[in-house]
Amino acid sequence: MRDEQEVDAQALLEKYDKENQFRVQIGKWAWVVTFLGVTLTLFHLYTGYFGTLPTQKQGAIHLGTALGIVFLLYPAKKEWMRTQKTVPWYDLILSATAMYVTYHKILFFDSILQSRISGYSPIDVAISIIGILLVLEATRRTVGVPIVIVASIAILYAVVGKYIPTQILSHPGFSIDRISPNLWFQESGVFGTPIQISAKFIYLFLFFGVILVHTPIGKFFNDIAFALTGRFTGGTAKAAVVASALQGTVSGSSVGNTVSSGSFTIPMMKKAGFTPEFAGATEAAASTGGQIMPPMMGAAAFIMMEYLGVSYATIMLAALVPAMLYFTGIFIGTHFEAKRLKIFGLPKDKLPIFKDLMFRNGYMLIPLFVIIGTIMIGFTPQRAALFGILSAFAVSYVRKESRMNFREVVNVLEQGARVALPVISAVATAGIIAGVVSITGLGAKFAAGIIALSNGHLILALFFTMIACIVLGMGLPTTANYVVTATIAAPALINEFMVAPLAAHMFVFYFGIVADITPPVCLAAYAGAGIAKGNPFKTGVTAVKLAIAAFIIPYVFIYNPILVLVDVTPMALLLAISTAILGMVGVSSAVIGYFVRNSRMWERIVLFGAGLMLIVPELLTSGIGLVLLVAIWYIQSKRPREDKDHNMVVV
Repeated sequence: MRDEQEVDAQALLEKYDKENQFRVQIGKWAWVVTFLGVTLTLFHLYTGYFGTLPTQKQGAIHLGTALGIVFLLYPAKKEWMRTQKTVPWYDLILSATAMYVTYHKILFFDSILQSRISGYSPIDVAISIIGILLVLEATRRTVGVPIVIVASIAILYAVVGKYIPTQILSHPGFSIDRISPNLWFQESGVFGTPIQISAKFIYLFLFFGVILVHTPIGKFFNDIAFALTGRFTGGTAKAAVVASALQGTVSGSSVGNTVSSGSFTIPMMKKAGFTPEFAGATEAAASTGGQIMPPMMGAAAFIMMEYLGVSYATIMLAALVPAMLYFTGIFIGTHFEAKRLKIFGLPKDKLPIFKDLMFRNGYMLIPLFVIIGTIMIGFTPQRAALFGILSAFAVSYVRKESRMNFREVVNVLEQGARVALPVISAVATAGIIAGVVSITGLGAKFAAGIIALSNGHLILALFFTMIACIVLGMGLPTTANYVVTATIAAPALINEFMVAPLAAHMFVFYFGIVADITPPVCLAAYAGAGIAKGNPFKTGVTAVKLAIAAFIIPYVFIYNPILVLVDVTPMALLLAISTAILGMVGVSSAVIGYFVRNSRMWERIVLFGAGLMLIVPELLTSGIGLVLLVAIWYIQSKRPREDKDHNMVVV
């Protein structure tokens, strides 16, 4: 049974997670992949401790080696991942060429710097064109087609801009001879901020997660979740939420978290009485929140740190309250659904004991505390990641079953590179898009467009930005989505509407993430539906209902950034969190259709309005919301129980 479950999980990953669509067999070339992967990981560990190379050299080794591995591992077509028994000759050529055109920046570093003044040679232009094409092809194989289309349109826009009739979008235009070297050799394109951050911070944090996953921490998180919540109403669903929140502290992949946690939690939810769609949606919504859960947030959080010029500790603290509210909203939603369906908790004798778990396996949390502690006392993320890696490696040796021999150490080093390949490809392509925005002035043009569409109203500007983030997120990975929207949309909110920079960047970050559960393209929800054997679209809709907080909270911290700890006082923050949690009760009960009893339609409308009022951190609106919430509670508590089950329909 367990083997079947694992096969199903792997099949779902291959279906919905592009990064898992690599060749199963590559013959003798497996040794080359191992060598390149281990070398790349050791390179990052070395430069993380002794200091990074100049950004262009560090980025060239980072990207060039990754591209070489991509063409060895990922086939040109998904259907060939199991049929090809070795690496075809053309992919060997692409792999070697990709490594050369990137290492060329190192071999001819001084002459390339001089070319910025004297002009690029025809060979430089040819190399830059080949390099950009290979980055786009590697991204297509590891991430998908949509981001490649966006990048290609961006390059086309840079070239033919002068022919665009619309004045707001037109620009002088650049020849291929000019645009390609700019995007390849300078810091405003492929080797811009996103790839620099990937080479400096992101790779190390991804490797930290790889080592930690080698320990039985996933099972430990599940056991902790069931020990804390399993005995309460709807305990299986609540445990899934808590387990996913804990899993999110070490992993930032929505689909990966859904499959890894959901393979265990979704069958238990179904067995308890939840519908397949609700079970899949609960896991998908909770797992998607892993990208906003400190300390191991999505890769975009590190790029945000650089864009804003703040410490990673600031980003973590800013994300903490919204992340807590996000998971609280899902937790409350599962509670009301369980009450509606009369699903009770699990027997106490069938649940693990929290005290015993912490005594036996609590040491597994040490690496997380090391990461958080070193960041909070002022170490750089790079140094904090190194300390975390060392502590995770030490933790893996505590128990015999997780101790690594030499072969397993080599495998973990290789896995560190494999896990990073889609991220490296995505940020390189996102750098192309950001470079075009910088070169053409598209950011200012987009800002003017937002102002024109919104007629100067902030709420409309936020709505249009939200739609753009969600639409882009349907095809772009979170990191690339953030780079694009942070380059184009966030500056408009900051410069034209005077939104706090941290709040503006968090806004686009959040809505890029929730695209993973927003129909019609909601890969995390589809993965959850695959495990639950439910309807994918209904699962996506239910996931949106459960994660409704993610669609509300960002608007709140734009208007009052106290929730992202901007201009905050302890009392004001405590009040804002308290009222927001009460607000989540109102909103979640309205969406589910149950509060004290099954809710009539007018009660649901009042509950939703009361919840929104409570979430807004203003004393008057929160007070009105509280009165309305208490009023509905009183009305429903006085209603006979017979009325709720037989005469009312919940939609």
